Amino acid sequence: MVAKTALVLSAGGMFGAYQAGVWRELAASGFQPDLVVGTSVGALNGWAIAGGCPPEELIRAMVGRAGELEGVEVTHLMTFGCADYALPQNARSFRHRSLFTGSNVRQAVNEGRADFVPVHLSEIPGLIASGAVPVDVALVHIAPPDEHGFCSYGVGVECTKAAAERAKTVIALVNRRMPRSLGDSFIHASRLSLVVEVDRPVRELPQASEVSELARAIGGNVAELIENGATLQMGIGEIPDAVLLFLKGKRDLGIHTEMFSDGVVDLFESGVINGEAKTLHRGKIIASFVLGSKKCFDFLDNNPFVEFHPTDYVNDPFVISRNDRMTAINAALAVDLTGQVCADSIGRRVYSGFGGQADFIRGAARARRGKPIIALPSTAKGGTLSRIVDALPEGAGVVTTRADVHYVVTEHGIAELHGKSLRERARALVAVAHPDFREDLLRAARDRRIL
Repeated sequence: MVAKTALVLSAGGMFGAYQAGVWRELAASGFQPDLVVGTSVGALNGWAIAGGCPPEELIRAMVGRAGELEGVEVTHLMTFGCADYALPQNARSFRHRSLFTGSNVRQAVNEGRADFVPVHLSEIPGLIASGAVPVDVALVHIAPPDEHGFCSYGVGVECTKAAAERAKTVIALVNRRMPRSLGDSFIHASRLSLVVEVDRPVRELPQASEVSELARAIGGNVAELIENGATLQMGIGEIPDAVLLFLKGKRDLGIHTEMFSDGVVDLFESGVINGEAKTLHRGKIIASFVLGSKKCFDFLDNNPFVEFHPTDYVNDPFVISRNDRMTAINAALAVDLTGQVCADSIGRRVYSGFGGQADFIRGAARARRGKPIIALPSTAKGGTLSRIVDALPEGAGVVTTRADVHYVVTEHGIAELHGKSLRERARALVAVAHPDFREDLLRAARDRRIL
């Protein structure tokens, strides 16, 4: 019989974290066991990798073991970076469940090798907590523990907290450079089963060098709807960045949003954003995650002005509605002449997801003097395709229903739809469509007997 060496890593919690350190040091010393056994890990029926800034070292290690694994489900929101578990050659080992589809998994979803879940961001933590979205192992990217043993979830709480609380095993990438976000944003070190320590920059989202004239035109129109003392929600991209450029003359703005980026930091530093007029969490920026540059991360780090909360709170329409003058600004891929908003798909092809659009559109609509806004360019594909359409393409999804839409904004103006008939909506939407397509849209509306 040939003698073999086994390394047994027993127990979880803090002891599991120490075991991870033991394993790392043994490997560094050249010790190579023939067998590694974890006695408290349990069955791995599902994995959750939450946050826009995933623990890439853990993901790569997991994918490196693809030959040993079969039928592992990888569940997450939009992420950036490595998603090799979604490659065709790994289909036997992994299947991805997408709660919001990013560019790194879009092909897998549309080729049928991954699953897309249409779901409101506000509902995901509850689905995880109930077990409807199963999580056995959570891979998380967090900041180091403080003197009391609490680790911050850093740049993203969103659904990560729910995943870590539900998981049987929590494997943490502890990054010395992860900013320490405050609020409902902590996990105690005793909950960590295994720890891998790193000291490397947090992935930044590339920032545009300048905002286009098209985006500026849309941003200027949106800014006309924003009152002094408003509380804002907006996403990321050129149009939100353009809106922020036109707010420098406003005062006492607040933020209650699922995410923010560098533009919010600039307005805070200039004094435009101070939260003094907020009717909920006065004086605080309330958010769930950030996507931005190091400037944004430095602003977030240990800043009492910013509170992170999970999305079942931040995105709850009833919580949102408690902010007077709540102004929600969301993007769309297309809007039809009746006001239906498509934001997650291009025809039958899944492009992104529901995210928090409907959460904030409905929350802002319920708020006193609230304004739900859909903003989009009037054309796509170099001006050859109208985004204001007679009817949504076959198979396209409706993220925001026509009964929920209040304002639709393009570079050509503002269409106010709430409480309007189909005839009134069609006329208003044609008016903000690109001039090259207005006659065709009018003709289509007449053919449908809308006009």
